[in-house]
Amino acid sequence: MGKALQNGYRQKVFLMTKLDGRTKEQATCQLDESLQRLQTDHVDLIQHHEVIRFEDPDRIFAEGGAQEAVLAARKAGKVRYIGFTGHKDPHVHLYMLQKAAEHGFTFDTVQMPLNVMDAHFRSFAHMVLPELVKQQIGVLGMKSMGSGVILKSGVVTPEECLHYAMNLPTSVVITGIDKPEILDQAINAAKSFKPMSEQTLNALLAKTTSAAADGKFELFKTSQHFDSTAKHPEWLGGESPHVQEVGKSA
Repeated sequence: MGKALQNGYRQKVFLMTKLDGRTKEQATCQLDESLQRLQTDHVDLIQHHEVIRFEDPDRIFAEGGAQEAVLAARKAGKVRYIGFTGHKDPHVHLYMLQKAAEHGFTFDTVQMPLNVMDAHFRSFAHMVLPELVKQQIGVLGMKSMGSGVILKSGVVTPEECLHYAMNLPTSVVITGIDKPEILDQAINAAKSFKPMSEQTLNALLAKTTSAAADGKFELFKTSQHFDSTAKHPEWLGGESPHVQEVGKSA
């Protein structure tokens, strides 16, 4: 990516990346490494990645936590906007927004699953999306096809998946593109998209009700398959100095 952004291209893109660190030290290290590898002096958006546990917001906003790192980076001109991502449970997203409010902070963006199955199970669209619209926070919709798992249900097409996500009040619908025909698929979906009528939307949701009931096609919610920080807890970093001090006094 860093090589591709050279020769004037950096000025033509909105560049975003993520960090897993929960401590100020770890987050600072990860951000600086990203800037070095991307061969740029700033990113347009940095996101706290994989906020999937209830302790994640507490750690991020703790004294010596990752939020201190991204705020310092923004002040230094290394970051323009700040957001967070997560895919596990809408209640965790709401708690992250609550912790931010308690610290007098409003996120610029939130990235979360928005798809035809989500509407029926632990729904980010029902629980989190209205709050983001209310606070005028940018909405980044991901997992529109659940890395292809949703398509295995056999009840929806890729175009229907993309059109459903685009029909929501999203700022961006993210879709993975690993080969040219998938790029063509995304372009065709964008060209053919029209706001859905209530009848069309209800018919689409009716087709997915049964398949979505227990989350078996949204593995990012119901398994650890997509939880990279569960497989690599060292990416999170150690406890903050404040927590370590409490542990010593105990």
